[in-house]
Amino acid sequence: MRASELHELGAAELEEKLEELNEELFNLRFQKATGQLDNPRRLGEVRKDIARVKTVRRERELAGADGGNRS
Repeated sequence: MRASELHELGAAELEEKLEELNEELFNLRFQKATGQLDNPRRLGEVRKDIARVKTVRRERELAGADGGNRS
């Protein structure tokens, strides 16, 4: 998922996406541990997607806090 796509999502949708990705990461790690992982590259992709979601979430948090701090 691209960062530009994430910027278009609302806060609730971002949280939902983060939960989805965390669940997928858990399942991929489980598959890796049991030797059933078909696509090891997907692990890295999911980790990066999680980081993108968290980055967008933090950007919005800082943008909201920054508005009240300027004089």
